[in-house]
Amino acid sequence: MKAAYVDRYGPPEVIEVREVAAPSPGPHDVLVRQMASSVSPADCAFRSADPFIVRLFDGLTKPKNPIPGGAVAGVVDAVGAAVARFAPGDRVFGTTDPKPGAMAELVLVPEDGALVAMPDGLDFNQAGGLTYSFLTAMPFLRNEAKLQPGQTILINGAAGSIGTIAVQLAKHMGAKVTAVCSTRNIELVRTLGADIVIDRTKMDFTEGAAKYDTVFDAVGKSSYRACRGILKSGGIYLTTVPSFAILGHMLRGKHADGTRAKLATTGLRPTADKARDMVVLRELVEAGVLRSVIDRVYPLREIAEAHRYVETGTKAGDVIVTIA
Repeated sequence: MKAAYVDRYGPPEVIEVREVAAPSPGPHDVLVRQMASSVSPADCAFRSADPFIVRLFDGLTKPKNPIPGGAVAGVVDAVGAAVARFAPGDRVFGTTDPKPGAMAELVLVPEDGALVAMPDGLDFNQAGGLTYSFLTAMPFLRNEAKLQPGQTILINGAAGSIGTIAVQLAKHMGAKVTAVCSTRNIELVRTLGADIVIDRTKMDFTEGAAKYDTVFDAVGKSSYRACRGILKSGGIYLTTVPSFAILGHMLRGKHADGTRAKLATTGLRPTADKARDMVVLRELVEAGVLRSVIDRVYPLREIAEAHRYVETGTKAGDVIVTIA
């Protein structure tokens, strides 16, 4: 089968499409024929080992898992003898995280893994984009921010893959949402439910007068130090990007003003938690609460270009790679 392959850290050019051995399902496995997956900033970070701290998760000198990608969206090709929840032909979506391997024509997922039937009306590209974004944004807002109706949240990077889902989720949770994005994406984030939009090219959101219960830095481009002044007493700064600075703040705990900072390694959550959240995602899509935002679609043979585009930091929503 064809698969994207990364055998060393480096720029997008290190990604190759190779012929590799196809996996065979064990008794409790589901073999999915992949139709689409996504390329996220996290995928780029693990490919390039930038920031350096990602090497602690995926190998100091080279990637331990050479086939990248976590988002699964495809059709069940075969199932193990003991599998009861799925059958060949089922349309499914989910994730292989924390172990990558989804950027391939065939992907194995345990029956009790983070895999569910796709909602009617959702296409494979949309499904491939929603999984990573939702499984990142939801635990940040629900578990870390503990976002409540009437609270205020600022989302930096609101037009990105995580940000577009975070805006929709925060609005659904009843929060007052301030979104930070570039000029060209202002109308997009407004349609997703943002109450206030700050154009990052015209204003530094950290210098504003407003205070927030939560600052969610969905792109990891700011810092707790920069955002501390716009947090309410007891407020929290959340970031998706690991750094030694954020780890230091986490070790310190609450500061004198009651504010704190947190990184959540959402991809490392127990599989059972992600499996339950995949059910929640399906229900929210079926209810019309969440919709996918897709910027560009690339074929598998152009995955290096997909990584290169994601690294520009200008995408709106998801970058999808079609595999079938």
